[in-house]
Amino acid sequence: MKREPVDTLQEQSIRVELASAYRVAALLGWSELIYAHITARIPGPEHHFLINPYGLRWDEVTASNLVKIDVEGNVVGKSKYPANKAGFVIHSAVHMGAKDANWVFHTHTLAGMAVSTQACGLLPIHMYAHNFYEALSYHDYEGPSMRLGERERIVASLGANSALMLRNHGLLTTGRTMPEAWIRMWRLERACQIQLAAQAGGRLVEPSPEMCRQSQALGQEFLTDAAPLGELEFAALRRIVDEKDSGYRS
Repeated sequence: MKREPVDTLQEQSIRVELASAYRVAALLGWSELIYAHITARIPGPEHHFLINPYGLRWDEVTASNLVKIDVEGNVVGKSKYPANKAGFVIHSAVHMGAKDANWVFHTHTLAGMAVSTQACGLLPIHMYAHNFYEALSYHDYEGPSMRLGERERIVASLGANSALMLRNHGLLTTGRTMPEAWIRMWRLERACQIQLAAQAGGRLVEPSPEMCRQSQALGQEFLTDAAPLGELEFAALRRIVDEKDSGYRS
């Protein structure tokens, strides 16, 4: 019986996990027609990464139709689908420039895009927002990301943080693991939703900086108390996806 090389098995595992991330994101309503992206870095000196096939909905993504591309945007291997250039520019920048950015989520959700237009940015008015207190970066709008020159500015804007608000554009999170990047996006998206809802009401109450920092520390303790960051939460939603259609694994 022929055994698959270790690197091939590792890539296949990453493909299945990335496809599951697209299905969960679609379940949550994060998809935007065929736009926006979730990507995974493939370990190795080539700096290849996987991205969704441009033209398919997120609920159509499978392990086998994910597109492998290099840092120049060239498709590696065989694929009948292209990769979106704007997605390549943003994601290649982060994968190349951020050490622990093995996984990158970028969304164009209603709440995320709405808050990205607000001069105040994300307000520290509730516990989900406190997860990003003094840990959320901002990148000024340069139009759709179609020019390679923007890559170094995206990396500079992100800095050492794992979450980035692309002003007038959307949200981006990173992680060493897929659940890490996913839970950061879930909480950042939720924080934006709550902010918009709160702004429609009365006067906002903003805790002191000291309390925001305490809330952030306790939030991190809460999120990693029983399992590594994001694993329990993502697994709970992946079970829903698997019950409906586990075809993404193919």
